[in-house]
Amino acid sequence: MIIDDQHYDVIIIGTGAGGGTLAQKLAPTGKKILILERGDFMPLEEQNRAEVDIFKKARYRAPERWYDPEGESFSPLMNYAVGGNTKIYGAALLRMRERDFEEVKHQEGISPEWPVKYNDFEPYYTEAEQLYQVHGQVTNDPTEPPHSADYPYPAISHEPCIQKLVDAVAQKGLHPTSLPMGWTRQEDDPTSDSQVYGIDLALKHPNVTLKTGAKAVRLLTNASGTEVKAVEVEINGQSCLIFADIIVLACGAINSAVLLLRSANEKYPTGLANRSDQVGRNLMKHQMTAIVQLDAAPNSGQFPRSVAVNDFYWGDENFSYPMGHIYNTGGLLQDVIFAESPPIFSVLTKAIPQSGLKQLAMRSIGWWAQTETLPDANNRVRVSENKLYLDYTSNNAEAHDRLVYRWLEVLKSIDKQRANVYPRGEVPVQVMANQCGTCRFGEDPNTSVLNSNCRTHDVENLYVVDSSFFPSGSGVMPALTVIANALRVGDHLISILN
Repeated sequence: MIIDDQHYDVIIIGTGAGGGTLAQKLAPTGKKILILERGDFMPLEEQNRAEVDIFKKARYRAPERWYDPEGESFSPLMNYAVGGNTKIYGAALLRMRERDFEEVKHQEGISPEWPVKYNDFEPYYTEAEQLYQVHGQVTNDPTEPPHSADYPYPAISHEPCIQKLVDAVAQKGLHPTSLPMGWTRQEDDPTSDSQVYGIDLALKHPNVTLKTGAKAVRLLTNASGTEVKAVEVEINGQSCLIFADIIVLACGAINSAVLLLRSANEKYPTGLANRSDQVGRNLMKHQMTAIVQLDAAPNSGQFPRSVAVNDFYWGDENFSYPMGHIYNTGGLLQDVIFAESPPIFSVLTKAIPQSGLKQLAMRSIGWWAQTETLPDANNRVRVSENKLYLDYTSNNAEAHDRLVYRWLEVLKSIDKQRANVYPRGEVPVQVMANQCGTCRFGEDPNTSVLNSNCRTHDVENLYVVDSSFFPSGSGVMPALTVIANALRVGDHLISILN
């Protein structure tokens, strides 16, 4: 095994929304920072999904096999590259609602209270929106939390086909609003991601080093288990030990938990920092259903998402529990997650070749219905015989079904002139979008993995800044909250480093 002769102040493992953002936050300190990324830089033509066939199977899948509870293997939809999953996400950057930080009663259970509240996050939400060039507009969304500043850029304009629907939905007494989107405004690379606004900015500082093709496989502690002393890394098939004062995990909710579980030692036989037995547990990812509205008029199939409807976020007149979030997919030909659910067109396209599917997509308008799933200790990531198992059963099903059918009712009520079909398709478990919750934070070390600063309760110099820390998932995408939290934890680390 090679031992790196460099000693770093901070090692950040992962370059997604949490790791990339934290890297740019810490870079100006002048401290010696190493960033580890198991993937490489993603070619621009793969990032610009208007230029590729997103319906091609395995295009955006990780090159590894995971296992379901029955032992069947699958390849997860996620991305190993500089920028992580933000290289293939939809760039919708929403704030969690104020009530999401409190205990919320759902029909099937409880979303637990967060140890840090909306007012603590608000300045970091504002900082995150500035950093990631979020385009939006604070309007009459009944669930929108207070903002201390306007969005830095105006909302993205609706496509004509979307504007027509927005006007019709508003006439029904609902409140369609602009979907906050991270946007670079560059034609060749429009998506605002953590490479562009995290890693690239951090690497402008000479004290920051990035190693790609570097997979962290184990964390090694001192004899008492109170500190991580080194990270074992595989680079080009060779093992290397790298030493640092502070270690930050940002591998994604699943892989950060896996790294801790694979770092078990005498002090922590069930996984590093796992005295609470919570590492890997409480995995959450939204229930998501794609709804396709067939349209007589063709569109490009390639336009950004731009509208959200949150009137049913906390329920409706017939259901007093939270239901969730509605937003449009943008052009169907560039929505990676949508491409994973071709059964949505199955009743229409059994005899239609792939080219026909594309033509159909260009005469369609897509919507996502998205509902919070509740934390469940049995929904977990586990490692057995060096295999990664995903034990996961979705929940909160009636709330999601009500949201889907409520939105179908709205669409049908504004489109009686045409005999449109509204097929729907649920996202399969292999899609890792919006994963969170496997190392949740809290004040009690017996029921949580991290404290309120996202440092592990058990190991003094070990932090986690991806979506692992979520104690509940809320009904909106987690990306902006991950970014804001990385900025918040960054301020804490700067106070320690200085």
